[in-house]
Amino acid sequence: MFNYTVETDKTMDQAVQSLEEKLKDEKFGVLWNFDLTAKLQEKGEDFSTPYTILEVCNPKEANKVLSSNLMIGYFLPCKIVVYEEGGSVKIGMPKPTAMISMVEDQDVQAIAEDIEKRLINAIDNSIQ
Repeated sequence: MFNYTVETDKTMDQAVQSLEEKLKDEKFGVLWNFDLTAKLQEKGEDFSTPYTILEVCNPKEANKVLSSNLMIGYFLPCKIVVYEEGGSVKIGMPKPTAMISMVEDQDVQAIAEDIEKRLINAIDNSIQ
């Protein structure tokens, strides 16, 4: 699977807040908290599914991967989404290892594995 997705019993707001806190524990900051639902509605679209996209980054890791291969910037920053589906709140992301595999660069694969592990840890800890 290209993604990692979990369910939580938390509300959307609780899930986003908890996720932001747990990302800090893993040294990731939120660059942008984008309420996609509100933006689509603002543009006149009939979209009512609660959907938030967090763009997250660890500057040290971003510097490492970009210094190794500038094409990695195509995948930055990392995205984590929080949305409602079927009456439950879900948190998910594309796996960094799946994204990096498209570049076929072994030097950054290990970095992607570490980043993925840390982001999954933040997601898992945020749902407890």
